[in-house]
Amino acid sequence: MARAPIELTEAEWTIIKAVWEREPCTAPDIQERLHPATAWTYSTVRTLMDRMVGKGLLQAEKLRNLTHYRSAVTRTEAQRGELMYALTHAFDGALSPMVQRLIETRDLSAQELDEIEALLRSKRKRARR
Repeated sequence: MARAPIELTEAEWTIIKAVWEREPCTAPDIQERLHPATAWTYSTVRTLMDRMVGKGLLQAEKLRNLTHYRSAVTRTEAQRGELMYALTHAFDGALSPMVQRLIETRDLSAQELDEIEALLRSKRKRARR
């Protein structure tokens, strides 16, 4: 059975990026790491992390009196979910306008354009098989 697309809130993105950098980690580790940017208290971070466990975004393991957290989703899965959400909601599933907006939104270097062209060539070659 295919996994449902991953959809994270802004706060969940903040938490999971910190977890990816430090896993396994504890809520106090993450709260300390994020406090300068977010001013979140320990209870806020712990509540968010526990909710993320409930949503299947994090895994938790109790060791003695501390809960250790690990990601349950990869960066790729989370990014794919975010893109699919935008594709579905902002572009009504139409990929070409989405790609066009992405390309128009920022200046691309020659290297980035070469990489995009290589991806398209590879995808075209696989589609012809």
